[in-house]
Amino acid sequence: MSVQESVVRGFRAYTAKHLDGLLRRAGLDEESRIRVRAVATVLPFRTNAYVVDELIDWAAAPDDPLYRLVFPQPDMLPEADVSRLATLLREEAPQGEVQAAAHEVRQRLNPHPAGQLNLNVPRVGDDPVPGMQHKYPETVLFFPKQGQTCHAYCTYCFRWAQFIGEPDLKFASGDVASLVGYLKEHPEVTGVLITGGDPMIMGEPVLRRYLEPLLDLEQLESIRIGTKSLAYWPQRFVSDPDADDTLRLFASVVEAGKNLAFMAHFSHPREMEPPVVRTAVERIRATGAVVRTQAPLIRSINDHPETWASMWRAQQTMGMVPYYMFVERDTGPQDYFAVPLARGYEIFRDAYASVSGLCRTVRGPSMSATPGKVCVDGVTEVEGRKVFVLHLIQARDPGLVGQPFFAEYDPKAVWLTDLRPAFADRFPFEPSLAERVPLARRLTA
Repeated sequence: MSVQESVVRGFRAYTAKHLDGLLRRAGLDEESRIRVRAVATVLPFRTNAYVVDELIDWAAAPDDPLYRLVFPQPDMLPEADVSRLATLLREEAPQGEVQAAAHEVRQRLNPHPAGQLNLNVPRVGDDPVPGMQHKYPETVLFFPKQGQTCHAYCTYCFRWAQFIGEPDLKFASGDVASLVGYLKEHPEVTGVLITGGDPMIMGEPVLRRYLEPLLDLEQLESIRIGTKSLAYWPQRFVSDPDADDTLRLFASVVEAGKNLAFMAHFSHPREMEPPVVRTAVERIRATGAVVRTQAPLIRSINDHPETWASMWRAQQTMGMVPYYMFVERDTGPQDYFAVPLARGYEIFRDAYASVSGLCRTVRGPSMSATPGKVCVDGVTEVEGRKVFVLHLIQARDPGLVGQPFFAEYDPKAVWLTDLRPAFADRFPFEPSLAERVPLARRLTA
């Protein structure tokens, strides 16, 4: 979004150059502020006046969950890295030196989890198709280049690599013709997810250029838009100059016979309290779109069952459909924000048990891992052994979807790779020993 467009829309962004002043408002001392700025050289920072003025409880900062949702924390990264970067900032080192040090830290943060680069990128012949991911047979993700920013950045964002200005780490494409061509060559694809970043950062004319070419594809049953705009800038659908045009575009998608799924990201119930949010939801739903909600479980922000139950009830009351509780992914500051899987299951179970059946459309806690979306269904004892019960909600191999499997109970595990199989020598999605042994070795054995 250009500066001129921001002024017209009434949208005011705050970036790293505003960070020190905002941190003073939170009452942070000089040393804490410089350490937060050090973290912000590695991970992206952006927020806006609506979040700052309407959502954050500054009297409770820096412990307020909405403050923690968008403002970096001084201990989010390893202490040695933060101290090194803080020293460079304190000594006013050349920008190139600061960026080189930040780059080193980023490379250790697993910027592309779950096989994004080597497994998810589709190819035509030997050539990768830019700006797309195709992990599951029926769904393609598309990253429009104008939508690779957000109204504000979440501190735990698993797509942080999209926003730090390193082209080699970014997915983006402005070529919708390549998307259409790829879909025509893959009739098994029935759904497209327009994602980012946030596609709703784009104005209606740009968004239309990406959506309209998809409407003539008979194979497509659904178009999804992944966005946090309802939480961070609901005015996009109410008072922005192109709000009405955007809603008419949504209606045209539905009129073309496609299911338009508006995948709204809410991390905390307070994000839904401003009246403008209810108005925005009502206007989106009036187009025929279905609003589904999802968010990860994040330590210090929403790691209580009451928080999730309150959020799901509010969403259901407003006509939205609770859809996913995710597990914080294995990238960026995962070590800081992750909740152990055992505790995550307890939070989901207790929240799920306290809401009505209309809210129990939600699934989780789910890990979007390399083999697929792995759901923690429970903790139980089998043959005297305490185990996790899991299944794949979605998988690279469709034959594994819905198949239950077990992992040894580990109270400290936070991700799939921390788990070990129970009652078997491998998980269902792992290769057998014969598959792991090179063919030449097997032939000479």
